[in-house]
Amino acid sequence: MATARSDVSGIPAAASGRAKASRRRGAALEAAILKAAWDEVNAVGMAGLTMEGIADRAGTSKAVLYRRWPNRVALVIAAIRREGSFADEVPDSGSLREDVLLLLRRMSRRFEGAEREIVLGLLAEYFRSPEVAGYLREQFFGAETMMSILERADERGEVELDRITSRVASLPVDLVRHELFRTQAPVPEETLEEIVDGVFLPLLRP
Repeated sequence: MATARSDVSGIPAAASGRAKASRRRGAALEAAILKAAWDEVNAVGMAGLTMEGIADRAGTSKAVLYRRWPNRVALVIAAIRREGSFADEVPDSGSLREDVLLLLRRMSRRFEGAEREIVLGLLAEYFRSPEVAGYLREQFFGAETMMSILERADERGEVELDRITSRVASLPVDLVRHELFRTQAPVPEETLEEIVDGVFLPLLRP
C-alpha cells in the first residue's frame, strides 16, 4: 500500500494539512521559520516563546527547527539578525560628544515599546549563554559601534585613538548597560550626559 508523502517537517502532507510546507526547501523554508520566530516573539514575548509555537506559525515541525538551531534563544537571535531590528548605522554628527550621546540614547530606547520585552527576555539568558552575551555586547549594547565612533573622532583630530585603552573606550557603553541591568528602564537624559561629560570625555583629554 502506498504511503502518504511527507513534507520537510517529517509530517505526512495529507495529515498535516499544510500542502504548501511540503514544497519549501532550503533558504525558503529557513526564511519562513525566521519570519515566524520574529512574529511569534513579538506576539507572546520571550517568556511565552516556545519552539512549538514557532513551528506551528511556520507550518512545520519542531524537528525541523532543532536541526537548524539548538534552542529558542539561538533561533530568536537569528530572527533578529535577519530582521535587522537592533542593527543601526554608526552615528556621524561630526562631534564625538554628540555621536556618543546618540549611541547611548539608542541603547536606552531599547527599553521602550515592543522591543523592551524581547530585550528583557534575552537579558535573562545573558549569563547562561555565551552566544547571547556576545551578541548583546556587540550589537545591542554597541561595543563595535563605539569603536567606529572613536575611529571617526580620531580622523577628525578630536582624539588620539592609540592613547585610548579598550577599557576607557567601552566605558560609556558599560555604564549605560549597568544602568539598564539595574533599573530595566530607559536611562534619563541627564544621566547619559553625566556619563559622557563627567566621566568619559575627561578621560580622553591629554
